[in-house]
Amino acid sequence: MDKIILKPRREESLLRFHPWVFSGAVAQIVGHPAEGDLVGVYSSDGRFLASGHYQVGSIAVRILSFDADPTKADFWELMLERALRLRQACGLADSEQTTCYRLVHGEGDGLPGLIIDYYDGVCVMQAHSAGMFRSKGAICAALQKLYGDGLKAVYDKSSGTAPFKAGLDLVDGYLWRSDSFSGDSITVLENGCKFLVNWADGQKTGFFLDQRENRARVGALSKGRKVLNLFCYTGGFSIYALRGGAVEVTSVDSSRRAMDLVDRNVELNGFGADKHHSVCADAIDFLRDVPEGAYDLIIVDPPAFAKHRGALRNALRAYQRLNAAAISKVAPGGFVFCFSCSQVVDKEAFALAVFSAAAQTGRPVRILDRLNQPSDHAVNIYHPEGEYLKGLLLYVE
Repeated sequence: MDKIILKPRREESLLRFHPWVFSGAVAQIVGHPAEGDLVGVYSSDGRFLASGHYQVGSIAVRILSFDADPTKADFWELMLERALRLRQACGLADSEQTTCYRLVHGEGDGLPGLIIDYYDGVCVMQAHSAGMFRSKGAICAALQKLYGDGLKAVYDKSSGTAPFKAGLDLVDGYLWRSDSFSGDSITVLENGCKFLVNWADGQKTGFFLDQRENRARVGALSKGRKVLNLFCYTGGFSIYALRGGAVEVTSVDSSRRAMDLVDRNVELNGFGADKHHSVCADAIDFLRDVPEGAYDLIIVDPPAFAKHRGALRNALRAYQRLNAAAISKVAPGGFVFCFSCSQVVDKEAFALAVFSAAAQTGRPVRILDRLNQPSDHAVNIYHPEGEYLKGLLLYVE
């Protein structure tokens, strides 16, 4: 392996097991690593610290191991087995009621730059680094050993996530699939609810698995209520609300393709147009025209408003405006579920934006719970940046 030599006293973060080496900490590169190559990281006095994938950018190395040898043939098998054990311990991997979960969550599973979502035998992979993209063959082989005959397909969907500057051939497609499996979609169960997942055409890997537990909270509070699901995508919150006994659910999204999937998911779960209404519209414009008190429960789950720190201020203003509109429109005694999936927006900043939104309306508002990502989106304690999903459950009088 080529070597990355750090500047003096710049090894502290690695000694605390943080999985990134920033370019500003690098004193010397010994060799000529290409982007995605495995490199060793050493302190200024020559001590070996870790090994990982080299990349060009602000993050120079994403650490794969602080002790084990990532070049060993069984490295990927061992890491994926470790990830699966966590999902089994959490009761996800062997559940009859839930047949989808996140198998690998990047740094949370010691594999920075890699996402793998499992959909009833289909693994959908997204590489966020050149190193992970170049390792996809080995990862696919390890998945075949991990799941054996239970594996139906492995699909690579890295074209929108892996770095183009690395000169990679970024074309989405199957790395492997069984002879008996065809098509680009599958029906999965989540807490007994049915969802059609299309990984080829859908956003991310096809379904937002990170809201599983929060969807269940919505379902538990929906009985007898009129529910509005904004930025609904494929209708996850809507299905839980219907199953929870909502008298009426309105799902709103600007994507016609997403709304078509909502309608199919509603039908899959045995509900009809008498209880569910699909609206293809801009969610913010729709909410602006909603009469006050028309809904007893509103879900506000927008896409990431800030993907980098330069957009943080505008994002916080957008969260404030959006949630002020929701809080002002919900019926007295109603609930508002508000979320942010922007990693650069931390919990405190988001809570402050929602506080400002509530103050703007002048209504009495109480926080009933603070919401976050589920156990299969685990956060490495040495990498707090991995905690990206945050939300609040509000009670509005």
